[in-house]
Amino acid sequence: MKTVQFREALREAMSEEMRRDKNVFLMGEEVAEYNGAYKVSQGMLDEFGPKRVIDTPIAELGFAGIGVGASMNGLRPIVEFMTWNFAILAADQIINSAAKMLQMSGGQYHCPIVFRGGNGTAGQLAATHSQSFEAFYAHVPGLKVITPSTPADAKGLLKSAIRDNDPVVFLESEKMYGDKDEIPEGEYLIPIGVADTKRKGADVTIVSFGKIIKVAHAAADVLAKEGIECEIIDLRTIRPIDYPAVVESIKKTNRCVVVEESWPLASISSEIAYHVQRYAFDYLDAPVMRVTQTDTPFAFSPTLIDEALPNVDRIVKAVKATLYRN
Repeated sequence: MKTVQFREALREAMSEEMRRDKNVFLMGEEVAEYNGAYKVSQGMLDEFGPKRVIDTPIAELGFAGIGVGASMNGLRPIVEFMTWNFAILAADQIINSAAKMLQMSGGQYHCPIVFRGGNGTAGQLAATHSQSFEAFYAHVPGLKVITPSTPADAKGLLKSAIRDNDPVVFLESEKMYGDKDEIPEGEYLIPIGVADTKRKGADVTIVSFGKIIKVAHAAADVLAKEGIECEIIDLRTIRPIDYPAVVESIKKTNRCVVVEESWPLASISSEIAYHVQRYAFDYLDAPVMRVTQTDTPFAFSPTLIDEALPNVDRIVKAVKATLYRN
């Protein structure tokens, strides 16, 4: 094992795949000369050259379309969006072209492309730069959607995404790029669609993904001091979702709290809550609880940010509500 930053794990994944397959290339705003807005692609231009690490104009719709066309012609593009807030402009290419290409071509054209970049909140960036888009893209058939929470998961899942023959939306977080953790030495892959039990426990199942996993761990630490042991299921992939992993955990704990960064309506947590009551109802001893971002546009004020996002206090209260409900 070795310790690396989240950004370094992503860089290792891309570099290893580019060395392995000459058809893999990276494109996006500032990925080459500037080494990436968050230094994810540091040094890659020097190694692979300007034909495989390509700076683009600030034109998300345009370069996403170039990526889709390249993937249809045998290449494997990695398209980096500086933030997924900007990728709203490219939604037509992601949703109407990449996601539907295999079906609309009668199986003649695969679309092996990875769209990746920072997702969700990252401090005082205000409402239009602080949105979590996982449910937005998970709604679309034809896309696979990945949300890693650790450097090890980021590397293994990104390598799998690059090798996949279908379009993959890979959601990172600007607030995670500097996180450090251990990853295995050498090459390894993590299969898409397999959840991971990040913490064992017998009292309550907490289901989450992405950077909110850290908040879930912090809440579980607080609860452990009171003798409440939480099991944390990290979905890692939210299309497809590993429903069996969630159900198996609930068979043991009989309680479930789902925590996510995005808004509550038509969300991943509402999907999980439905699936749990449909397939694990007989094992539940309390209603499924959800902890989400407040149902408002995101704030600029630091105090309002703290109130809007899932935090330790809100998760602790939700867990206790499943244990001590009236």
